[in-house]
Amino acid sequence: MTAAVRTRIAPSPTGFPHVGTAYIALFNLAFAKAHGGEFILRIEDTDQARSTAQSERMILDALRWVGLNWAEGPDVGGPHAPYRQSERREIYQAHAQQLLDAGHAFRCFCTPSELDAMRAEQMARGETPRYDGRWAHISREESDRLAAEGKPFVIRMRVPDEGVCRFHDMLRGEIEIPWAQVDMQVLLKTDGLPTYHLANVVDDHLMQITHVIRGEEWLSSAPKHQLLYQYFGWQMPVLCHMPLLRNPDKSKLSKRKNPTSITYYRDAGVLPEALLNYLARMGYSLPNEAEKFTLDELIATFDITRVSLGGPIFDVEKLTWLNGEWLRALTPEQLADKILNWANRSNNLTAIAQAIQPRINLLSDAVNWAGFYFQNLPSISAQDFDHKVLSTEQIIEVLQLAQWQLEALPKWTERNIQTVLTNLAGELDIKLRDMMAPFFVAIAGSKASTPVMNSMYLIGADMTLQRLRHAIEVLGGISKKQLKALEKRHQALGSLWQTKVN
Repeated sequence: MTAAVRTRIAPSPTGFPHVGTAYIALFNLAFAKAHGGEFILRIEDTDQARSTAQSERMILDALRWVGLNWAEGPDVGGPHAPYRQSERREIYQAHAQQLLDAGHAFRCFCTPSELDAMRAEQMARGETPRYDGRWAHISREESDRLAAEGKPFVIRMRVPDEGVCRFHDMLRGEIEIPWAQVDMQVLLKTDGLPTYHLANVVDDHLMQITHVIRGEEWLSSAPKHQLLYQYFGWQMPVLCHMPLLRNPDKSKLSKRKNPTSITYYRDAGVLPEALLNYLARMGYSLPNEAEKFTLDELIATFDITRVSLGGPIFDVEKLTWLNGEWLRALTPEQLADKILNWANRSNNLTAIAQAIQPRINLLSDAVNWAGFYFQNLPSISAQDFDHKVLSTEQIIEVLQLAQWQLEALPKWTERNIQTVLTNLAGELDIKLRDMMAPFFVAIAGSKASTPVMNSMYLIGADMTLQRLRHAIEVLGGISKKQLKALEKRHQALGSLWQTKVN
């Protein structure tokens, strides 16, 4: 009897909900449903330094909003709970110990400085940096003794020195990767938490995942995963590596060239049905070649082999056009409901009313004072940023450094925004009032507006960051030379919120 099809998506809660996550989740769901199976979600939060509860909630909310629903997950439970990797530590430790006892893994006692020196020496010789196996051959007795003495270690997997790893991919057929290109992967870190590779394999097996549909950036990891399945004596799921979403210039989709957050498109007024439709069209077509179709129509005719391996282009203009097709297909009553629901999302309308209340005398004044909250990007020119104190180059520097600092905030609150911008003004030795003037233009499109830090909080992180990027482009953008200098400045500043974030 063939096992029921089970697929999964496993996002890391370390940032904003990426459209690439929705893209991979969509194809996992469609494949599972087309075969009468189940689609599940788990959270890969083993990176404790960067994972946040707010990011997890944003990801779950965004995927639900776009129309993707899972049968099992951290918010709905299920027979394979828990579905957060941080809550499965003992499971991974037991499996790492199993590999250690079987001789398929070993303890590595290298310090970070020793690893850095090793990589530097390899690069100086023109070699690809990789672990050189210096702790792979000590006796188990010596390894146990050092561990008992409290010497910090990681657990690494053993990898063959020669030969070729062969595996099958549903889209790419037979693939061969020489073992010489595969590193001795860390499986368990010094903090006792697993790396992606161990957690991925253990969870997929215990959660009975039959098909792993993921981005092509994980192709090079397939040999490590296949080896782990062999070490444990488990059957490996069927693999399918999807092509990555691309910018119009064919580069990997990135927030520096395109808005990449699901919530940005939600806040800009894209319908969830349209976004899901557009993501499905990324390198895929229905048998009838229809441009506009629903999730149910996709599932009814879904065939994973119809996915094109050519890098699908994420074109915002094409998405906007398709969204227009969905809007025009609504009845006027349906459109009115959509507009009202969008405008009042997350009860923002009440907070916006509070912000403009001291400034209006007529209800109609609300249009002028509140309009920018509901815009996508304000209509601005370089002349709008003319400043008595700051030059254009200084304004670009301020906006870019602020964007990077705000982007790293673990929690989007008005107080945290204020902490970042106040500290940035201090570090740059600019009066806060002078520094904030360009933000009014970038965010509200005008130098006269409601308090800008409150506005940034209300329109949300995604829209704020995109408006800052837009302002920088309007001002002429940043050259590669300037970008490198600013990146060094940003690194020197560190995290301006680190000790004061709430």
